[in-house]
Amino acid sequence: MGKLGFYFDSTLCIGCRTCQVACKDRNELPDHVIFREVQTYQVGVYPTASRFNLAATCNHCERPACVENCPTGACQKAEDGTVFIDQDVCIGCRTCTAVCPYSHPSYDEDRRVSGKCDGCKTFRDNGKNPVCVDACPMRAIEFGDVDELRAKHGDAVSELPVLPSAATTQPNLLLHASSEARRSDFNEVVL
Repeated sequence: MGKLGFYFDSTLCIGCRTCQVACKDRNELPDHVIFREVQTYQVGVYPTASRFNLAATCNHCERPACVENCPTGACQKAEDGTVFIDQDVCIGCRTCTAVCPYSHPSYDEDRRVSGKCDGCKTFRDNGKNPVCVDACPMRAIEFGDVDELRAKHGDAVSELPVLPSAATTQPNLLLHASSEARRSDFNEVVL
């Protein structure tokens, strides 16, 4: 098996945030910590305005900035390509949260450590999908071997105007982008 990563189809996502809630519940995260976040964006102006959603989490990058910059080695990359944080080694310096261009590691102020999506490793070790994948009622999220996902979804991209450039970190993220998500005139909508 090659490197693991996520596929997200913005044409299917309805912004229900079920993936976000399932992740938060499975990881028993406090209110101020989030590992997967659904954001809604508006493009255009009335009367031709429209919206799109982006359900984002750690992209398990080929060259993760969090791993390269972690002073203690708490941020690590597993053989399967997933990136994780060893919270027993984390000193809570927040370097990972500062250097990730996608802002995905979260700092837990109560525990004084950073955390992030590990692709639900314990679920995967038991033959299950990450919780966000199975929770999505629209089946907009998939997880697996990136090469297999790329072959299955040939039109997938790794960059959108709403995301930072993929050149530096090379995320293991594939996106099927709606026409709205491909536009650069976006504004985040707070719901």
